[in-house]
Amino acid sequence: MPGRLEGKIVIITGGGSGFGAGITKKLTSEGAKVLVWDINKDFAERTVKSCSSGTAVAFEGDVSDYKSWEAALKACLDKFGALDVVVNNAGVVHTARPSIEVPESELDRMMRINVKPIYHSAKAIIPYWKENKRPGLFINLSSISAPRPRPNLVWYAASKGAVTAATRGLAAEYAKDNIRYNCLQPVLGETGMVASVLGGVDTPEGRKVPIAGIPMGRISTPEDIANSACFLASDEASFLTGVCLDADGGRSLM
Repeated sequence: MPGRLEGKIVIITGGGSGFGAGITKKLTSEGAKVLVWDINKDFAERTVKSCSSGTAVAFEGDVSDYKSWEAALKACLDKFGALDVVVNNAGVVHTARPSIEVPESELDRMMRINVKPIYHSAKAIIPYWKENKRPGLFINLSSISAPRPRPNLVWYAASKGAVTAATRGLAAEYAKDNIRYNCLQPVLGETGMVASVLGGVDTPEGRKVPIAGIPMGRISTPEDIANSACFLASDEASFLTGVCLDADGGRSLM
């Protein structure tokens, strides 16, 4: 029986670990073919090996560099012949601390990695879809901290707020071209970011604080976010654009 994403071709940034690896595994299991993009090709290759043969290919590049986006599009077209969906998943967070103590270099790093790819991917990919009269979809990974910013992670929230705003604005701008933009706003997830969010050290005691603010009583998993991404990438969601889906276990309600 065909999967929900049979025939769809996808680029996933930050696909070598965390949410990106989870999204890759889910989408390929549903029939998609994926260009797994990571700054570390070994990580990307590891994710590729976890997928069915022929469903994924590794790509190494810097999401904050426009030329890498041009190269990723070319690699995807050379390998799979087309492109349907881009998942802007790659992102970084600063170590939680008082906001006036966050180094400017960390602010610059988050804006470069969390925000600039939304700009570069639009410039690189939208012309391809428009010139070929193809529908297209961007799924951007924002954060529940965008609508619900918290102390000590303010600048991370600011970068993700930019992702959410850009998603909605671009959705309005390109709907006439059948190019859609949606975003996911996850709560803290079971990824390499946990230690930074907890102030530098991941401990069971430290996790009790964020978990206390999540009505469902746990942090998210890559599988949780992958399932939401799969829905947004499917034809079931074909009338959705500008949607910011809170994959947060109820955190936005607190």
